[in-house]
Amino acid sequence: MVEKETRNKFTQVASKIEQRIEEGTYVSSQKLPSEYDLAKEFQCSRLTIRKAIDLLIQKNVLVKRPGKGSYVMSQQKIQSGRAGLQGFTEAAKAYGKTSKTEVISFRRLLTDNEKIRSALQLNPDTAIYELIRRRLLDGEPMTVEKIYLAENFIAGFTIEDFNGSLFELLEKQVEIAYSHQEVEAILVEEEMADLLDVSLGNPLLRVQSVTYAIDAEPIFYDISYYRADRYTFKNTLTRYSQ
Repeated sequence: MVEKETRNKFTQVASKIEQRIEEGTYVSSQKLPSEYDLAKEFQCSRLTIRKAIDLLIQKNVLVKRPGKGSYVMSQQKIQSGRAGLQGFTEAAKAYGKTSKTEVISFRRLLTDNEKIRSALQLNPDTAIYELIRRRLLDGEPMTVEKIYLAENFIAGFTIEDFNGSLFELLEKQVEIAYSHQEVEAILVEEEMADLLDVSLGNPLLRVQSVTYAIDAEPIFYDISYYRADRYTFKNTLTRYSQ
């Protein structure tokens, strides 16, 4: 009976927190009150609060940074699914594979792109850089990335700095938290056929995403092309485990 009551209580608390978010009491990117304060307000144990928060993290309503608290996730077009945010290099290591990165180009954009500027929430006078890379797994081409970053995140870097993990490089100055992705199926055209060593007309996955810091500041926008025979995706990925 106690177990059932506890289960009902944490789902009720989760529903009330989610309702506050929908009503604007807690806004996008806001840090929630501490577990202690929430437990006092809802007249329950901190364990109940912790379970409620974990439930909302699973639903992509909150994001948690160990040691810093829970935050309201910046919501966009998010579909179901959450498996953790990893870079290509990290994912390759997890599967016991060897990754390789080939930098195709790194340059400042000379022509303004309003879509990219809007996605990164940048002022008109902020310089944007484009990084194009091909990623290989055990020597086999897997993906081509076209990544766009504001100048402040890559100041002082040279093209050689991008031969490894981009996450590892960026996390020297900013905490990566989560990414919103939109995935669509397209057909392989000539450029990607050459780079990914696949036949024209085969299926390909094009993924457009924005990756954020814990405070919901956009870090980079990318358009990546993945071999459809080797990848599946879930749309909202978080950097940290609970």
